[in-house]
Amino acid sequence: MADGDYFEFSVAHDRKYTLEHLWLQALDDRDGTVKVGISEFVRAEYGDIVRVVLTRPEDDSEFKFELDSDSESPDDDSPGMMGSGDEVGVEDLLITVLANLDGDVETLLINSPFPCKILELNGEVEDSPDLVNDDAYGDGWCMIVKPHDFDEDQFLDQAEYIEMLNELP
Repeated sequence: MADGDYFEFSVAHDRKYTLEHLWLQALDDRDGTVKVGISEFVRAEYGDIVRVVLTRPEDDSEFKFELDSDSESPDDDSPGMMGSGDEVGVEDLLITVLANLDGDVETLLINSPFPCKILELNGEVEDSPDLVNDDAYGDGWCMIVKPHDFDEDQFLDQAEYIEMLNELP
């Protein structure tokens, strides 16, 4: 933002955060689903979000995600868990964000922090990116995923995320 321009933003206390400014909210410990969204910091740093594009993996039965060492695990026989077409690997593109700051549009490519299966996309944020600007931790969520390996401790809590933001140049 230009000198003197400040945008206040919040950091939700009941989420975990990635270094790429995604928030993660475990929805149900039993089935391991996680809601994913974009931190309010993105708007504060890069300007109003004018477009959000959510990854829609292609349905191609030739390419299937397979587990190596964990394949003997009893959880692997869950129906549909390894279905093709909705799998995203670690570091695969998850969300594309276009932000506008004083007429300059910047594109942010946000990668997946873990391998996962996409269960639900919030198409509303693609149709109305203001949802992310106005309610990033509520109606502005982006997707619900089922990570194959999710350890909340590997992500930042509210205090750690704020500390990281304070150390940014």
